[in-house]
Amino acid sequence: MVRLLGRSGARPVRRPGGPRVRRTSETTLGGRSLAAQVFVLQVVIVLLLVVGAVVALVLQVRHDSTREARNRSLAVAETFANAPGTVAALDSPDPTAVLQPRAEAAREAAEVDFIVVMNPEGVRYTHPKPDRIGKKFVGTLAPAQAGGTVVEEIDGTIGRLVQAVVPVKAPDGTVVGLVSAGITTERVGGTADRQLPLVLATAAAALALATGGTALVSRRLLRQTHGLGPREMTRMYEHHDAVLHAVREGVIIVGGDGDLLLANDEAHRLLNLPPDAERRKVLDLGLDAGTAELLASGRVATDEVHLVGERLLAINQRPTQLAGGPAGSVATLRDSTELRALSGRAEAARERLDMLYAAGVRIGTSLDVTRTAEELAELAVPRFADFATVDLFDAVLAGEEPEARATLRRTALACVRKGAPLYAVGEQIRFVDSAPQARSLAAERPVLEARLAESPGWRAQDLERTEQVVEFGIHSLITVPVRAGALVLGVVSFWRSERPDPFDPEEVALAEELVARAAVSIDNARRFTREHGMAVTLQRSLLPRTLPEQGALDIAYRYLPAQAGVGGDWFDVLPLSGARVALVVGDVVGHGLHAAATMGRLRTAVHNFSALDLAPEELLGLLDELVARIDQDEAADGATAPVAGATCLYAIYDPVSQRCTVARAGHPPPALVHPDGQVEFPKVPAGLPLGLGGLPFETAELELAEGSRLVLYTDGLVEDRRQDIDTGLERLRGALERTDSSPEETCRTVLESLLPARPNDDIALIVARTRALGADRVAEWGVPVDPAAVGEVRAAVAEQLVRWELEDLSFTTELILSELVTNAIRYGTAPVRVRLLRDRTLICEVWDGSSTSPHLRYAAMTDEGGRGLFLVAQLTDRWGTRYTPTGKVIWAEQPLP
Repeated sequence: MVRLLGRSGARPVRRPGGPRVRRTSETTLGGRSLAAQVFVLQVVIVLLLVVGAVVALVLQVRHDSTREARNRSLAVAETFANAPGTVAALDSPDPTAVLQPRAEAAREAAEVDFIVVMNPEGVRYTHPKPDRIGKKFVGTLAPAQAGGTVVEEIDGTIGRLVQAVVPVKAPDGTVVGLVSAGITTERVGGTADRQLPLVLATAAAALALATGGTALVSRRLLRQTHGLGPREMTRMYEHHDAVLHAVREGVIIVGGDGDLLLANDEAHRLLNLPPDAERRKVLDLGLDAGTAELLASGRVATDEVHLVGERLLAINQRPTQLAGGPAGSVATLRDSTELRALSGRAEAARERLDMLYAAGVRIGTSLDVTRTAEELAELAVPRFADFATVDLFDAVLAGEEPEARATLRRTALACVRKGAPLYAVGEQIRFVDSAPQARSLAAERPVLEARLAESPGWRAQDLERTEQVVEFGIHSLITVPVRAGALVLGVVSFWRSERPDPFDPEEVALAEELVARAAVSIDNARRFTREHGMAVTLQRSLLPRTLPEQGALDIAYRYLPAQAGVGGDWFDVLPLSGARVALVVGDVVGHGLHAAATMGRLRTAVHNFSALDLAPEELLGLLDELVARIDQDEAADGATAPVAGATCLYAIYDPVSQRCTVARAGHPPPALVHPDGQVEFPKVPAGLPLGLGGLPFETAELELAEGSRLVLYTDGLVEDRRQDIDTGLERLRGALERTDSSPEETCRTVLESLLPARPNDDIALIVARTRALGADRVAEWGVPVDPAAVGEVRAAVAEQLVRWELEDLSFTTELILSELVTNAIRYGTAPVRVRLLRDRTLICEVWDGSSTSPHLRYAAMTDEGGRGLFLVAQLTDRWGTRYTPTGKVIWAEQPLP
């Protein structure tokens, strides 16, 4: 026993009168401890000597370096100050041009860090870094300015340095300049670098000698140690016996002849050994054949599992003859029955928790019903099931609440291998009442079909298909209803084929919880789909579906909603009187129903205000007041947020004068592409966003040649989180420069160049190419303020209509102009003018200098007048009044034959 428990690497000795024992670690460790103490003492002495030498060397080198730096800097400064030509250079018109090259050459030759020449006030003429020339010198100058010298140590930007400042004296002894030279103490050092290796080499040699001496002492101590005394041996056996029988692992020692030499209490319990097992053959102890063969063979084993009785034992075995020990083996036994069971349950629980955690992270990443169902199926396969199908009601996919007994649609399918004879994605399914899915939906609880081949209710769904499913290898099924509150949205089916064991009740609970977590995301996506559809429907109803007919502009437009949802961008094209056209682009910041509804209110307001033929700045002023009132109402209500960040741009183009009047309220500026392809952004006063009030809006008037393109847009085209508006405008300029004159092509090129992959904001874009109403389609006459002039006007108009081949309109046009001119002469003021425009319609305009507006009324039977405007309204398609800075214009439009 002593031999077996001894240290395997020690040499055995025989003590007189006792058994053969081995030298234990106590004496050896004691000897080594003494040698180690001697070795540590020697190392400490050597280190102290080395540290002392290094400190003395550093102090000496620092003193020598400082002294050398002071001497060298002073010598260099005095030499340069007294050099021929220094005084003359200081008196030259440009001292820097003369002295800078000399100073740099002298600095490199003298191996100093800088030579600075300065005037008596300390302003530098030279410096190694030219950007510091002309700046004030940093250091003590007073002694040098008085004719003396100064040497000082400072901490500069290049480290610890010594600098000397000496005066430059004229022949009469006056100080005409200063010279400073400086050098770092590190530059004049180097002695320590040369001597330090010698010190370290000496220390290494001393340590090597100490190590060799320690090794000799250790060997001497080992030779002088003979073994253990009786007291030490008794204490060792007592400790060995206590530890051997207290451990919770079985220990067995088997001799080389197969006899059991030792078995502790735990080994007796685990193997159910008889009390007299020691000194008997292992093969005769009644153990099972596998365990007995392993213990008797002495072979190496690591965690080899054997079933002994009802226990599952993990056996580790090693031979004892390694490194000169006696023949035999030692084995340890560990009961892993409970541990294996606990480990299996813990692993299963961990896997389920991990799957539920993954469900919370991976399911519901998008507000899309179909994608959410796909994420559920992809998560379940293959971790939980071999196939997973999600069937939802059609109403759920459309964002609505499902109806009872409605048709299901296969929304998602995930599988471990292709070719399964299950219903395909997109296929409508109506389950029979006996099917597990139908029973699950009816009872609103999971249904387990452990063995599909033995389930007549499931096979009744489709005899041919279910037979194919069984033949394919699918043998077990769990169906779980998708419930969100009181709503049942569909059913999820988990199928098993690869693993032979069927689903069990614990897995049903896991499937139910997994589907419950996914049901929340599916219902959220359904609600979002419904609200998004409502918002899209509202927005589409508020945006223009077709552009009105007009002849002043060729127009192309694009409207792209953001990926995040419906926004508040809008645009419009509004025909005005006199063949003019208004273009409007606006933006309400935000997304959703509130933004879309606010956009609709603003667009309706613009329609109404434009009917009054207001100037752009006046229309924006009224719109600003409207937004302020909306904000007041919503602030009082408290249910919705105010309209913050609403912007608008309003432009009116006149094809007769070819002028465009533009005003904007916090909106990005328009882009103008000239007929030659040159692009500019006209300077239109920005104005404040709508609803802020306080300042009037200003306009800009643009001269547009025929064929020019006016580009209006919202900020989503040129600005996002990754680029500012200036960068976006430059990109827009580049895109416009690459396009031809076609508005459609311009829209396409601009969007291809600037549209991000996933727009965060709505984008509205209008490209309008200008047309001109030529002089041959415009006729104008001045009218004297005399009722007799009405006949002359009628005659001139009739002649003009003949030239335009519109004789059919002569009678009605003469009646219209007679009434309008007569009213202008009778109730208006000079000057009075008449203008005819031949556009898509025949437009008659009467101008006068009065701001009073005529009103349509019904005359009584006894009235002699008051029927003129009534006749005008009956004979024309449209008529109205617009005001100008000098008066008003009464206009009327007739359709061309």
